[in-house]
Amino acid sequence: MATPFRSALDLLAHYAEYHRDRRNIQTHFIGVPMIVFAVGVLLTRPAFVVAGLTLTPAWLVFALVGAWYLTRGHLTIGLAVTFMVGVLMWLAHQVAGGSTAAWLAWGVGFFVVG
Repeated sequence: MATPFRSALDLLAHYAEYHRDRRNIQTHFIGVPMIVFAVGVLLTRPAFVVAGLTLTPAWLVFALVGAWYLTRGHLTIGLAVTFMVGVLMWLAHQVAGGSTAAWLAWGVGFFVVG
């Protein structure tokens, strides 16, 4: 029975078992970050100001995801993934500030393409 608290190396080994095809690796290299970015865009609304700090569901989910990655037993991998997801969340907030139509176009468009 699999436990939900497997180490980062166990998770990567399991992932590698099913993702050995070159085409699969290449599409995941582009598609997965696109989907993470899209989810970030869609979670930028609504925004709340708490003690002068603007919070969105995207930043709250990022905090939870970062904490999860940092507790998987391999600090270097956890820091790298958390950093990259943080960059994608920051970029998501940069493009999501426009109209509702633009916000949805960025979010849904990147999700579908990814």
